[in-house]
Formats: sequence, C-alpha cells, structure tokens
Amino acid sequence: MSEATERPGLHVLYVRFGEHAEEDRPELLGLLSGFTPVVQALPPDAALADVRGALRYFDRDAPGLARLVRIRALALYGTDCTIGVAANPLLARMAAHCGPPGTVRVIRPEETAAFLAGKPVAALHGVGPATARTLCAYGLDTVGRLAGASPATLQRVLGATAGRRLYERARGIDPTTVVPRAPTPSAGSEYRFDRDELDPDQRRRALLTLADELGFRMRTDGQVARALTLTVRYADRSATTRHRTLAEPTAHTPALTATAYALHDALGLQRARVRAVSLRAEELTPAELATCQLSFDPRAEKARRAEAAADRARLRFGAAAAHPASLFDAA
Repeated sequence: MSEATERPGLHVLYVRFGEHAEEDRPELLGLLSGFTPVVQALPPDAALADVRGALRYFDRDAPGLARLVRIRALALYGTDCTIGVAANPLLARMAAHCGPPGTVRVIRPEETAAFLAGKPVAALHGVGPATARTLCAYGLDTVGRLAGASPATLQRVLGATAGRRLYERARGIDPTTVVPRAPTPSAGSEYRFDRDELDPDQRRRALLTLADELGFRMRTDGQVARALTLTVRYADRSATTRHRTLAEPTAHTPALTATAYALHDALGLQRARVRAVSLRAEELTPAELATCQLSFDPRAEKARRAEAAADRARLRFGAAAAHPASLFDAA
C-alpha cells in the first residue's frame, strides 16, 4: 500500500506564507494551484488547499505534499512557509498557528482530542474576545472543558446556533470545505525609515503618508477597499501584521488613516525599534458597485469635495500640488 492511501483522513493544508511574502502572494498561490485546483486564498498571508485529489497523482500522503510545497516555496521564492495538515480546515489552521514558524505540523485524527484539550477557548477559530470572556466566566476556559460541557449548557450560554457550533469545534468537528476562489485584488505601499524609528509620532506620520498614497491611487482607479492590513517590521527582522475590515468600503484618506492609526495604537509599541511600516488595501472592488452609508454631516461632504478637488490638482500638477501637510516627502 502506498503512502497516499494509508491515511485518507488527512487532506487539508493550511499554508501561512509569512509576513515577508506579500509581493509574491500571487505566485505562491499559483504554486499551490500546481498541486491542486482546490485552493482558497485567505488574505493577507495564508491559503487553504484540499489535496485529496493530488495524493494518488503525486504518490505522497498529505504531510509529504506539505513538505514538498514548503521546499518549492523556499527554493523558488525564498519564502519559508508554515503548514498545518489535518482532516478539516479548523484543525489545519490551528496546527499551523501552534507550530513554530517554517515547519509542517500534522494533526492526525487520533491525536485530535489530546491536541485540543489544553488549548484556551480563544484558540478556536471564530471565538472572539467577548465570547471567550463569557465562556471563562462559566469556567469553560479551555477547549477540553468546552468539549466536556453538555450541548444544552452551551446553547443556554451562547444561543442555539453558536452553542451547537462551538460544541462541534471543541471536538475537532468542522463541516466547512475548502472553497476555491481567486485571490481578492489588493494594493499596498511601504515606508522604510532612514534609521530604526522609536518615535510613535514619526510612525503615525509614515502611516498618514501611506494612507494618502493608497487613497489617491484607489480614487484615481475608481476602486474602494473593504479591509486594511498593517505590517510593522522591526530591527531584528521580525514583523507583526494586523488586519481589520473597514466599516464600509472606502477610498477616503481620513477613513484609511484612522483605521491605520487604530491598528498601530492597538499594538502597544513602547520602545520598539521599527524598521518599516506598510499598508495594504484589501478586497478592492469598483467604487460604483460599493454601497455606502448616507451622511447628513455637512463637514463630511465638504471633506470629500475638497479631497476630489485636491485629486484633480495632483493629476494635473503632480503629487506635490495638494496633500496633507504632515506627509513625508516620499513613501
């Protein structure tokens, strides 16, 4: 019997490309598509792949395919992926996030209960801070204790649908499938400091520069973004990435700037030595197809008219013709 047929339960890969692979993301998704057409992009830096149909073709089991994906990504693009391998997307995702970076972590069906037992409830995908606090208040602070609770108890605490869903997830049950879809369009920009930057005001100034550049680019192209991703790179070459869905699709520079500031401030950077910051506008869509909340605030309408006038001046006379006074000279 070949390796490909020994463990048919393992067929889902969760691939984290890493925080330094933003520019190569389309190529890395193409690399995955060379193994299986069932690839689902997960912005900003990951993807799911169902390799069930590739096991016999490559004569490898799922962990073997994961190692092959990692080797090819490293050789072709210099990206050391972290890959979780499991029987469903939930476990594969948790495996990738629990293992050290640059490894293949496998969760076999018989290992599921032991793997989940000691994890905090917040480690389950879909459990946010508010739900975690509610569960901890009832003493359900680990996935093992959550799995030991009765479905009726969880439904009383969380509601019928959420309680039933978490009851299943605590036992490693995930009925969702990998849904193939093309990567959503995005646009990004990075600002590298001349020296390692300790001043938060200078970092915020850089974020304003990037938000202004992205907003102008999107408005010129007739696009709006549904989400924003901030990446902060440090002097030791590590990085932190944060992603937030916008309240509504927008290309309005003040809205982008406010979100970028909120993402930055939430990191709580005190004495961090920051080498660079980057912003990426995610899930771009044509502006005419986006729905926006009507505003009765005359100041908001005036700000948008002023922004449109500034855009016309920049298109005619160059980027220096009209811009926020606090911008850096170049991003």
